Amino acid sequence: MLYHIDFKGEKVVPVGEGQTILQASLAAGIPHYHACGGKGQCTTCRVLVLQGQEQITPPTSYERVIKNVKKFPDNVRLACQSKVNGEGVKVQRLIRDETDRYIFINDSEASTTRVMGERRKLALFFIDIRNFTPFIEANLPFDVIHIMRRIFAIFRNAITQYNGEIIETAGDGLYAVFGLNSKIKQATESAVLAGLKILSDLRIFNNTYMRPYFNHTFEVGIGVHVGKVIVGNVGIGLSNNMTVMGYPVNVAARLQAATRELDNSFVISDLAYRLLKNPPYSMGCGYLTLKGVSNAYEVKLIGKPYETKQATIITESGS
Repeated sequence: MLYHIDFKGEKVVPVGEGQTILQASLAAGIPHYHACGGKGQCTTCRVLVLQGQEQITPPTSYERVIKNVKKFPDNVRLACQSKVNGEGVKVQRLIRDETDRYIFINDSEASTTRVMGERRKLALFFIDIRNFTPFIEANLPFDVIHIMRRIFAIFRNAITQYNGEIIETAGDGLYAVFGLNSKIKQATESAVLAGLKILSDLRIFNNTYMRPYFNHTFEVGIGVHVGKVIVGNVGIGLSNNMTVMGYPVNVAARLQAATRELDNSFVISDLAYRLLKNPPYSMGCGYLTLKGVSNAYEVKLIGKPYETKQATIITESGS
């Protein structure tokens, strides 16, 4: 019996009964890596099964051992151990040149799932210190860095307490996600609780440290949104290399920026707010215009007005 395998971006190749995917690809002239000679003792021949996983033979004992060690997802198979018993199979070679080989083999810190990327529904959390520039201009470099470390410790402690993960810091703000190890409703609850804790802890810090020693107080703006994003590991040696990308990330960043125009320290999208089991009191709702979106975007205001006022923005009351 003769079947066919579609190698994405390369060619459709015939595979005979009893022939492995590796044997079929090599016979068709595809330069398929197989460092161990196709004996199931390495992972260089691995493929990502895009379609027809049910038409591939079950994992062999060699595959099961490697899967347990490497934590491969179910749709990653060793081509040297996998045979085809039906049509409709489409695969993608994961290691196609030396750069791929380095990323997938030498980078032992990154999980296969994170290197390949995955689509996840997460709660996205942006926070920024609003009035840090005047403090920078009026104080010594040591004091600026020291206070920045104190404030970021407040951020980090709250985020990690509620199982969030910081993805990126930039200047006087940061970006975190919740839901890498939980369902989206719990993730949204955690993001909101982390934000409320930061507001509370920052208020204490202002009253007990900043006012007495520096005659200065800080305020922050927090934006929270939820959505499907791509999670992956870019492997450039910075932090944990994780990146989270997608339009919902841009929305969350826009919500954080809108804390100024809406005069409220914590802005959450209505979509995220409706996921909360015990939503905090909302001072009102606002409507934002987002780039590329024709309808106004509804948000809830769950923080407090700023002490340092910006231009007045009209919002609609509600809860």
